[in-house]
Amino acid sequence: MTLQELLGVELPIIQAPMAGVSDSELAIAVCNAGGLGSLPCAILSLDAMRKELTRIREHTSGPFNVNFFCHSEPVPSPAREAAWRARLSPFFEEFGIGAEALTPGPGRLSFGREVADALAEFEPPVVSFHFGLPPADVLARVRRWGARIVSSATTVEEALWLEARGVDAIIAQGLEAGGHRGMFLSDDLNTQTGTFALVPQIVRAVTVPVVAAGGIADANGVSAALALGAAGVQIGTAYLLCPEAKTSTLHRAALKSEAARLTAVTNLFTGRPARAIVNRLMRELGPINTIAPAFPLAASAIAPLRSTAESQGNTAFTPLWAGQNASGCKELPAGLLTRSFVGSSDEA
Repeated sequence: MTLQELLGVELPIIQAPMAGVSDSELAIAVCNAGGLGSLPCAILSLDAMRKELTRIREHTSGPFNVNFFCHSEPVPSPAREAAWRARLSPFFEEFGIGAEALTPGPGRLSFGREVADALAEFEPPVVSFHFGLPPADVLARVRRWGARIVSSATTVEEALWLEARGVDAIIAQGLEAGGHRGMFLSDDLNTQTGTFALVPQIVRAVTVPVVAAGGIADANGVSAALALGAAGVQIGTAYLLCPEAKTSTLHRAALKSEAARLTAVTNLFTGRPARAIVNRLMRELGPINTIAPAFPLAASAIAPLRSTAESQGNTAFTPLWAGQNASGCKELPAGLLTRSFVGSSDEA
């Protein structure tokens, strides 16, 4: 079965779910162009998720994907969080920010029974996960309404783990990919490999369709991934300049600058490894810092620094999520861009 047959789409293209910079508008545009649009739900409240899903249902008849995180809730460590605040204190002093500005950071919704209850109202055709899979009983409920289950693997071992638990397709996330690493069996970054090394290894190891992700930004990249055995591709960074994306003005400017050529995997912004354009915080603290609290607790101390700096047009503390290949970022309508990935932009 091809990926198109499995997911019910025309094109072997999945728009990556990018929390904070993509919503229903981008997903709808990709769906209507023949790809699989994705709604990232990790930072949405249940009410916000319902509104976004309602809008998708109203504006496209095509299949769509909803994406969730499957992380474990962190155990707070007052000592570690105090050390983190102390490490950031010179920045707070520089920007004149007091301790009263520290508030809990943005939550990250992990997929559980309450989320499944809300999602069941809509029965989305595709549900994808990052950081593994939810508990078996919760996953079984999703399967009962007929949804295709997809999850990310960053190693062959993770791919085999996912296949053993019955996923319908596996996203092979290469090290080039922007945003959070989907790694879940190990926290050792040395296990992470590039897309075009990872894809054929996973293709050989599993029987389900494999979707390539990371560093793919144009039709040539799509063709190369398919030649290595991928059934399709997932593309994120290339969509960030589309008018339908919710990418901020500062983030858009960074993507169009020389700065986008230098990215790194960092745990500073959330406590979990994720690829972003290198900025001042990453340079001065090092991209990976063991003091950073567990995901997603690191975000709370960064938040006031980010908001203050951004109000001054400064991205020193902003997570500028991006993959290693921003060359495909174009200020084109998302539908036109989607068709161009398979060499059919003239038909969009």
